[in-house]
Amino acid sequence: MRRFLQSLELFEDNERKKLAIFTALAFSQKLSGLPPETVFQPLLKDNLVVKGLVLSFITDFFKEYLVDNSLDDLIAILKRGKMEDNLLDFFPSAKRSPEGFSEHFTKEGLVPLVEYNEKKIFEVKLKEMKSALTTQIAEESDISEVIENVKQRVKDAKLPDIEVVRILWDVIMDAVQWSGKNQQQNANSALRQVKTWAKLLNSFCSSGKLELELMYKVQMQCYEDAKLMKLFPEIVKSLYDQDVLAEDTILYWFRKGSNPKGRQTFVKALEPFVNWLEEAEEEE
Repeated sequence: MRRFLQSLELFEDNERKKLAIFTALAFSQKLSGLPPETVFQPLLKDNLVVKGLVLSFITDFFKEYLVDNSLDDLIAILKRGKMEDNLLDFFPSAKRSPEGFSEHFTKEGLVPLVEYNEKKIFEVKLKEMKSALTTQIAEESDISEVIENVKQRVKDAKLPDIEVVRILWDVIMDAVQWSGKNQQQNANSALRQVKTWAKLLNSFCSSGKLELELMYKVQMQCYEDAKLMKLFPEIVKSLYDQDVLAEDTILYWFRKGSNPKGRQTFVKALEPFVNWLEEAEEEE
């Protein structure tokens, strides 16, 4: 089998297609003695890749395999063959890009594979941004520098604003030095962190919708983390004081926009602050 695959250029097009179909059927029938690495690794000969023979073969293989198997099954054999993260290696260098991948497999009718790959790329970019941001915050980098770095990554990776807001909050809170059982110390640390990085949050919470998303994120974290449960109103007030959350956003969340999880607890906890906001609004 290895010898066949490394000699693809000796076959006619229809014979290469038959070999691809046979290989797919062998995996579909789970024939023993044919591990995925036996198929995928030998294909990566430069002279075969550069001529597009490997891409043509692997496309026919994918199409045939997916007739009777799920995308998850295909991903599983790609993982076993150590190719899940290296699918672009099947492409000639001129087409070796995420855009080339999407264009080729969309044209071939393999849209679920394209969507899977785009999701994977998106997750990698989110992870990279989170990692870089974590480092900068841990090193207490200049806030203007951090903002520019995030803006550049958002632009390059075309990251959605909502995902950016969620990541910012996660990283800022992950950097808090939590104390064991000292609630007051935890409160002080969390609020100090919010105040320190408020300008960063403000730069990306640029609409009521994004402010509301931040409130959802704060609510969920306080709901899931016992040591933050009682800090919710203080965090919201701090975000208001730092001009990250607008009064309208807080009032909307309070009246009808909160997440069902812990809603009654958080609404009740925030009620005194909301009453103060409404009284101040009436006085104005």
